[in-house]
Amino acid sequence: MMVDYGLTETQVMIRDLCKQIAVEKIKPVRGKYDESGEFPWDIIKIFAESDLFGISIEEQYGGMGGGIMETVIAVEELSKACGGIALGLAATGLGTYPIILYGTDEQKKKYLPRIASGKSLAAFGLTEAEAGSDASGIRTTAVMDGNEYVLNGTKQWITNAGEADIYTVVAMTNKAKGARGASAFIVEKDTPGFTFGKKENKMGIRASVTRELVFQDVRIPKENLLGREGIGFMVAMKTLDKSRPGVAAQALGIAAGALDEAVRYSRERRQFKKPICSFQGLQFMMAEMATEVEAARALVYQAARFIDSGAKNISGISAMCKLFASDVAMRVTTDAVQIMGGYGYMKEYPAEKMMRDAKITQIYEGTNQIQREVIALNLIKEAAANT
Repeated sequence: MMVDYGLTETQVMIRDLCKQIAVEKIKPVRGKYDESGEFPWDIIKIFAESDLFGISIEEQYGGMGGGIMETVIAVEELSKACGGIALGLAATGLGTYPIILYGTDEQKKKYLPRIASGKSLAAFGLTEAEAGSDASGIRTTAVMDGNEYVLNGTKQWITNAGEADIYTVVAMTNKAKGARGASAFIVEKDTPGFTFGKKENKMGIRASVTRELVFQDVRIPKENLLGREGIGFMVAMKTLDKSRPGVAAQALGIAAGALDEAVRYSRERRQFKKPICSFQGLQFMMAEMATEVEAARALVYQAARFIDSGAKNISGISAMCKLFASDVAMRVTTDAVQIMGGYGYMKEYPAEKMMRDAKITQIYEGTNQIQREVIALNLIKEAAANT
């Protein structure tokens, strides 16, 4: 890190702890998990023992009481070693935000301590085959029957699916109302009728598990409704506003890790009897990479602090940091592979893995094309409000 961002004592502690875990625990096994596609439960246990799952959960529910900034710092450091393994933590945060934002005190008391302790992971169920960025296309239904809701349908490409115990799921309670007919629910893993599809064989983030959620007459108590009926779309959007800086931090960490690997390699690799870092062409490439990483960090940190300040209109800046950091991650990891040449293309070196891992950050939690729409719509709304 080239700039002093004025981190608090607690934030520095989180950063240093996560850096230690990344270097000592994640780096030695990242290649193994990338190759096997297994879920890294041994590292997840270390996250739990280090209280990382409680970073953004209030102290009264067993957490640290931190905000988006603390989460961003943790995810960035862990992602420098492996974006896929770090996702076990970040995706749990995504699944937890709906409860933090819209849960009743009873719901929070029941679920947040389990998540904060790391005893239960969480996941977020929004995307479907016909409904990704278009939430109004959701087909999963929740029909009231007595004191229970009955869920039917599927959710696609859900991170932590099958490994998590607690799921926040968006389903239609009134199809006639479109997006205004969506509601959000808490569903527990062992609920009868709730099953999972096959583990997806992915290009990158292979240490993270992605599966389909399948609901066949899944009955959940009405007390598991988050907020009230009809605000599921709002729950989803407010959740994504809070979680997109986490994706940005993942992208930032991947980019920063790739830059470190490229610089290290350039000092060790010799051509024409001198290290390749002495060649101006590569120096300029690394200078561009470092500038983009630092610019991404500045935007991500500022976005996190702005959100933590309690600002109301956060959609635009949240989308900006996700858009910019993920595009930077793709460029920087591609350049890292280029700098390392043939070695960069080989699996013995981490650069090709980082390049594969970076790509998903431009896709999930809203593609970068959707982020541009969000940003533009916010600009237009602000202009209209000021006229």
